[in-house]
Amino acid sequence: MDEKNVTLEKLTEDLTSHIRINRGFVIWMGFLIIGLCICLYAYLQQLRFGLGVAGIRDYVSWGLYLSNFVFFVATSLIGMLISGVLGLIGIKWITPLARIAETIAVAFAALAGLVIIMDMGRPDRLANVFIYGRFQSPILWDVSVVTTYFVLSALLLFIPLIPDIAWVNRKTDHLPGWLKKTYSILSLNWTDTPEKNKIIQRCVRILLILIIPSALAIHTVTSWLFAMTTRAGWDSTLFGPYFVTGAFVSGSSAVIIAMYFFRKNYKLHNYITDKHFSKMGILLGLVMLVYLYVNINEFLVPGYKLKTADATHLHELFAGRFAIMFWFVQIGGLILPIILLLFNRMRKPLPMLFIALAVFIGAWFKRYIIVVPTQEHPFLPIQYVPYNFKFYTPTLLEIAITLSSFFMALIIITLVSKFFPVIPIRETAVERGLIEE
Repeated sequence: MDEKNVTLEKLTEDLTSHIRINRGFVIWMGFLIIGLCICLYAYLQQLRFGLGVAGIRDYVSWGLYLSNFVFFVATSLIGMLISGVLGLIGIKWITPLARIAETIAVAFAALAGLVIIMDMGRPDRLANVFIYGRFQSPILWDVSVVTTYFVLSALLLFIPLIPDIAWVNRKTDHLPGWLKKTYSILSLNWTDTPEKNKIIQRCVRILLILIIPSALAIHTVTSWLFAMTTRAGWDSTLFGPYFVTGAFVSGSSAVIIAMYFFRKNYKLHNYITDKHFSKMGILLGLVMLVYLYVNINEFLVPGYKLKTADATHLHELFAGRFAIMFWFVQIGGLILPIILLLFNRMRKPLPMLFIALAVFIGAWFKRYIIVVPTQEHPFLPIQYVPYNFKFYTPTLLEIAITLSSFFMALIIITLVSKFFPVIPIRETAVERGLIEE
């Protein structure tokens, strides 16, 4: 479709036609809710019988739960990269992708806080982190920056939505009554005037500026939870930039996956085009190159020194118990995608989907490799303990509880994308010259 021939009415229809409850939506939500209920039953068993139902023990006290926490915090940073960094420097092609990135950021940041509760034997004592928290503790910093980043991301998602909500409420007739009433409340009596548009633009710009240091802080502080110990594999000053660059990789892959399914299911081919996939492919390749450089540094320096503890740690990664997972992450989730993204034909929508899925899965396993192997070989030998204390193996209940976070994230993303425009209507109309800014 020729962009110049698209009318404002046609654009509004295209970007709001998915806002309805159809059979596919009911089936998909039913699957997510049933899956979540099964996983929540597993969590109730953990609450009843304690953390002993999980595979974590005295030595490996951080397992799937902390790996998942680090992954969710990492993926949430994509909102800062797309909206904050690229938005502030005036990159125009991100317009149809900014809301997708912010939705993912809000969902993953919200779930990051819940994921950490899964690792608590007494979640009822969570308030003690705030009541009795010590400034010297990185855990207090982590809770604070996660909360701050979530609030900023939620505002950055909601405030640009206000004009679109008001526009959809006025211009569409197919919406059910309860949804129109919800839109009336959320639109805050918005009217499209130059003064109010300037207020929105000013608020968004302030949030974009604030979210950059907040996002850098959220994953840097998370890295400090590891780097402030002397354990082999964690004792590194590189962990701050290492975690941040890895976050851009997992977040970019998540956006590409979402782009593909929104484009296909919501029929947005004229708005999320092959050009957007190509641009995101280039962006993903660039952040992966930086991440590859940091990965090389992560292993080259301790490999050169080869202290006793470092030698044990590296051997377990390269040729030991974690070798298959390690090489899958490095080759299948990093090196091979970088090579494939060099070719134009691999930056088309369908190849990009498979590349992004490989990177996304590899990014999760990378967090597992960061968290678990180090704890299995501490400085002192493990003596006079049961066999299952020496090696960590996740239990079925633990896996189910971990999956619950993905079900909840998908529910949030589905609901936001289903009942609100996935692509900014007003910004798109302004860019196409259909209305004045």
